[in-house]
Amino acid sequence: MRNPAPLIATLCLGLLVVFLLLRTDPPEPTTPAIPEKTVPPNPTALSLLAENPDWTTLEAYQRTISRSDFEKLLTEIFTTDETWREFIVIRDEQAEIITNPDPAESPFVLHFATPENTHPTPRLWKDTATRPIPPEGKPLANLHIAIDPGHIGGEWAKIEERWFQIGSEKPVTEGDMTLYVAKLLKPLLEELGATVTLGRSTAEPVTPLRPENLASLAAESATDDAASLRKFAERLFYRTAEIRARAELVNETIKPDLVLCLHFNAEAWGDPNNPTLIPRTHFHILLNGAYTPDEVRLADQRFALLKKLLQRTHEEEALVGKTIAETFAEISGLPAYTYPPGGNNVRPVPSSPFLYARNLLANRLYDCPVVFMEPYVMNSIHDYARIQAGDYEGLRKINGKQLPSIFREYAEALAKGLAKHYER
Repeated sequence: MRNPAPLIATLCLGLLVVFLLLRTDPPEPTTPAIPEKTVPPNPTALSLLAENPDWTTLEAYQRTISRSDFEKLLTEIFTTDETWREFIVIRDEQAEIITNPDPAESPFVLHFATPENTHPTPRLWKDTATRPIPPEGKPLANLHIAIDPGHIGGEWAKIEERWFQIGSEKPVTEGDMTLYVAKLLKPLLEELGATVTLGRSTAEPVTPLRPENLASLAAESATDDAASLRKFAERLFYRTAEIRARAELVNETIKPDLVLCLHFNAEAWGDPNNPTLIPRTHFHILLNGAYTPDEVRLADQRFALLKKLLQRTHEEEALVGKTIAETFAEISGLPAYTYPPGGNNVRPVPSSPFLYARNLLANRLYDCPVVFMEPYVMNSIHDYARIQAGDYEGLRKINGKQLPSIFREYAEALAKGLAKHYER
C-alpha cells in the first residue's frame, strides 16, 4: 500500500469539490449533505485523494474505436450534458482532448479507427466474446471474479451511516450483510468453475487511513463547524480512501475479469434509532457512466471516463448485467427501481429497466467491468422482516409467505444469473 502522505501533500491547494459526487452508493436521504463547493474550471483539477493521470497510457487505444462509436458512447452513456465539449473536440479523424490549461501544451490526440485501419482493443480482462469456451457444467471456467462486499460493517457501521435498529431487535448493518452474502456466493461461483477472490473477508477497512488522518484535508476542503468537519473526515475515510484502497488491491493484485460490488439498497429511514419502515422494495444494477458536469471538469475523472469508454467496459457490463438482472428479478420477484425525474447523475440503459449508468467511485476506479448490485430495501417492511429472520436453509413463513433466506436468495440468484450469461 502506498504511503498516503504524498498523496495528500500533492493535492492542489484551493481544490473545492462537491463531496457527494464521490459517494459510492445511490443517493441516501438519510445522509446530511455536505455544502456544495465550487469546482475550479481548471483542466488539471483533481478529486480528493486522486493522483494526476498519465494521459500517455491512452496511446494504447489509438485506432481502436470509430468516430461514431466514440461519440455515441460519450454522449449517450458517459456524460449527462454538453460540458465535455469544453475539453474534447471531435473531428472526422481524431478527438483532441485538453489535459492542461497552458495553451502552449498540446492536447492529447486520439486517432479514430477506420475500416482500413482498426487495431484490437487492449484489455487485461476477458470479455464474453473472446473468453475460451468453458467445459460442460462449468460455465464460469477461465473467469476470475472479484467480489467486493460493499461498506465495512462491524464497529464502523454507525460511522458509515449504514446502520439502524428498531427497539431491541437485531441492528441492520449493510457491511456485515454484504460480507455474509459474499461468503455464500464465493463457493457457488467456484462450483461453476470461476476463480473467486474476496476484496475483503472481515469487517475491517482495507485502507490504513482513519478519519483522524484525514482531518487536515477535510479542514482544507470545507469551511464548516467542527461537527461537520469531523463528519467530512469520516466520509473521506469510508467513501473515498477505503474505495481507493480497494481499487488498488483489485487493479494491482487481484486483476480480475469482472468485479461484483454487493450492496443492499435503502430509502430514507430518518432516525437510525427509530427508523421509518416503508411498504415498497425494488432492485437495480449500476454500470459506469453518466459523469456529471463537475465530474467531467476533474482531470482524474475525465481520464477515467475516457479509459472506460476506450476499453469498452460498458458493452460488457450491459451484457452481463442484463442477464443477471433478468434472472435475479425472476427469482426474487423484485420490481425495477425507477430513479426520480430531474436528476443529472444517472442515465437509464435501454437494454433493461433494471440497468442504470452512474459514475460511482468503485465502478470508475476498478480497471475491468463492474456489476454494482442494489437489490432489496433494508428498511422495507417486507425485506426488514427477512433480514431479521437471519440465514436458514429451506423455506420459512415470513409475513404470510414461504420464503428462502434473503441472503441465500441473493447469492443463488446472482450465481444463476452469471451461469446463464456465460453458458455457451
